[in-house]
Amino acid sequence: MTPRFLNPRRNAVSIMALSFALAAGACATTTSQSTPINYVKPSDTIVTDASRAHPDLWPHAASPAAMTDAATEAFVTELMAKMTLEEKVGQTIQADIASIKPEDLLTYPLGSILAGGNSSPGGDERASAQKWVELAQAFRAAVAQRPGAKIPMIYGIDAVHGHNNVVGATIFPHNSGLGAMRDPDLIRRIGAATALEVAVTGADWTFGPTLAVPQDDRWGRAYEGYGENPEIAQSYAGPMTLGLQGALSADHPLAPGHIAGSAKHFLADGGTTGGHDQGDFAGSEQEMIRTHLSGYPQAIDAGVLSIMASFSSWNGVKHSGNETILTDVLRGPLGFDGFVVSDWNAQGQLPGCSNESCALAFNAGIDMFMAPDSWKPLYQNTLAQARSGEIPMARLDEAVRRILRVKVKTGLFTDTRPVEGHLNELGSPAHRALAREAVRKSLVLLKNDGVLPIRSGARVLVAGHADDIGQASGGWTLTWQGTGNTNADFRNGQSIWSGIQEAVVAGGGQATFSPDGAFAQKPDVAIVVFGETPYAEFQGDVDTLDFLPTEPLETLKRLKAAGIPTVSVFLAGRPMWTNPEINASDAFVAAWLPGTEGGGVADVLVGDAAGKPRTDFNGKLSFSWPKTAKGEPLNVGQPGYDPQFAYGYGLTYAQGGRVGALSEDSGVAGEIGSVDRYFVDGRFVAPWSLMLRDAGGEFRLGTESSGASPRGGVSVRSTDGAAQESARALTFGAGGGHALIVAKPVDLVRQANGEMALVFRYRVDAKPSGPVLLTLGEGRVDVTALFNAAPVGEWRTLKVRLSCLRDAGADLAAVDQPWGLSAAGGFGVTVEDIRLGSNEGDAICPAG
Repeated sequence: MTPRFLNPRRNAVSIMALSFALAAGACATTTSQSTPINYVKPSDTIVTDASRAHPDLWPHAASPAAMTDAATEAFVTELMAKMTLEEKVGQTIQADIASIKPEDLLTYPLGSILAGGNSSPGGDERASAQKWVELAQAFRAAVAQRPGAKIPMIYGIDAVHGHNNVVGATIFPHNSGLGAMRDPDLIRRIGAATALEVAVTGADWTFGPTLAVPQDDRWGRAYEGYGENPEIAQSYAGPMTLGLQGALSADHPLAPGHIAGSAKHFLADGGTTGGHDQGDFAGSEQEMIRTHLSGYPQAIDAGVLSIMASFSSWNGVKHSGNETILTDVLRGPLGFDGFVVSDWNAQGQLPGCSNESCALAFNAGIDMFMAPDSWKPLYQNTLAQARSGEIPMARLDEAVRRILRVKVKTGLFTDTRPVEGHLNELGSPAHRALAREAVRKSLVLLKNDGVLPIRSGARVLVAGHADDIGQASGGWTLTWQGTGNTNADFRNGQSIWSGIQEAVVAGGGQATFSPDGAFAQKPDVAIVVFGETPYAEFQGDVDTLDFLPTEPLETLKRLKAAGIPTVSVFLAGRPMWTNPEINASDAFVAAWLPGTEGGGVADVLVGDAAGKPRTDFNGKLSFSWPKTAKGEPLNVGQPGYDPQFAYGYGLTYAQGGRVGALSEDSGVAGEIGSVDRYFVDGRFVAPWSLMLRDAGGEFRLGTESSGASPRGGVSVRSTDGAAQESARALTFGAGGGHALIVAKPVDLVRQANGEMALVFRYRVDAKPSGPVLLTLGEGRVDVTALFNAAPVGEWRTLKVRLSCLRDAGADLAAVDQPWGLSAAGGFGVTVEDIRLGSNEGDAICPAG
């Protein structure tokens, strides 16, 4: 049963009073608090002349008058008059479900919880939808039992391409694909479907739409942007907001099945130098307005209820501490009356602050701290700062008013949740049809030398990753990085292979799936599906746009040599340099990250029995396709603009066009180094190499010829792991030794903030006779017990949080030894796949 937040017989602030006021237009004389309160700001500021916004330069927007109607403001005023200081401060703190339990809310009056990218009921990323409902109900029940003012919590989640957190939900294409559609009405319908699927599982609020305008496609979050030109986000922001929320009304809250939205990340997160996540936008205020203000005015005009501040900086000053952006501009010419939420522990990145204390961010304009695991000390410190006056009471009241206003408008003070638990809406036929339409409309045809459309009665070979729904869905899918998923996790989905097979068989043809492209009977045509493996921020940042895997190109060339026409379906969150693959293909389709409805690909590629199109290509590039792999910013309108395929390019069946041979000079000299991959696929990834050290401290290169030193030391040899010779067997002599991966220092501070982990697979070959330490620079944790507990000959995976190694002494700002094993005695272990990975609830901090 849904908990009752407000019982009129027990609570002086009643729903009845609010309903009466809304219906009768009561309290018309109440002064709206929609404009910033004039209070004296603390003198401390981090804003410089280069990062100071000038409100008179910015365009005007305004939240709808229905956001601050008199009845709502009167209700909020009455409620705030009954709140204690502790309850007010609690409204400004948001905790993650991985770090808070429902019973904590009996003591701490927090205003919000979130389910972050790797957070789920009981830590189970594959938990049932019913478990998600029960989790929401448990937290709400705890809030209802807490003494004092009965203020509901608001529960947020990253539903960034459908309700991508829950097994069985509809997964829509990522934004980079949606941008190629140029279809605002479809965006609105996608927003409405997403909102309903979120609402039925108990959440109230999504952190979207993302309105970033990526200028450097090397950015690992480029796929979260609709395109490189702000015109697309400007056309989508309003419809997506209205799809999620519906139109705001002074007479009633959001309609059932709608949820609050949050436009993000304010501001210029897509314009950082080098495409570095959480980096710095080094540009003028005019450029920021022209490009990166993006669709925020349209979202505000449509009534978006919250805005998320960006991790990133403007000319060296973090946005989450820049009052000229968060207050002077956002509350001035942009006229925003909702609340501002920070990003994940972003307060800890401000000077003089930590994750656990930051009056600076609050005074600058952050209304709610996203404090996933730091919520308890942050609550206590913010309370102390409010008591001392470091946070002025007027500023606290302003933030609380905005949060309560949004809770009223979202409908959290009402007594029913009419769609919650209607799990038949997850992956419903209507929503799947909508997603399939989006897939069809997002495909961009880059090349077609007469092979498409494919006659449905043909003999079709399908190769590559066509039967992998997880790869087609990308990051932010069930897990933060989108890794570890299988087709069984998408019970309402259809793979690209399944969609093609269905279309071909229905037309009387034959379809065969062979991942490596091998065939017994020569096909009429081959479709090869390949692309990027899933990633999110941190792991998604790359140094070049060179598509590195060689297997797809080898498959294409082998098929071409056999005289088989080939169609490439490229899965990627961004354009990549694929000239060799395009040359080896008769047709090349940019399918982006289409999600769970692979049948949409077949709708366009496979024609009728006569070979006539059933559906034409619609998509046009929203990102310029690179001519070289360098990856430097390549955006329409910039000086020297010279892409391989320009912004807006896209062939159709009706108006085709052939593509000649493309240059296969990547423009990149040598191998680019990796920050987060150290030993992968049986090789040490440049610039990393293996070094061995014996007990006496002598270093030597870790090669096959490296036998044990006279003092015992450690030797290494290649051996089989998940694949042939994909692993290295380390043998430590009786005197012990140290095996470590080394290179020039890299900075892993951001990765630790994102709770990334050091990951590797291992197989114990001989139990350790003494202590074994896992090392990262000077950081050392004792893993002896783990290796002793592992059965000899059995492969296992170890994930250790970077923050754990940092706390154990590692300087993450200058890591030149990202992985090492130090044994004090004899030990035999085989290792492979050493890299950084996401903490999906399975990363640990070994106790020794």
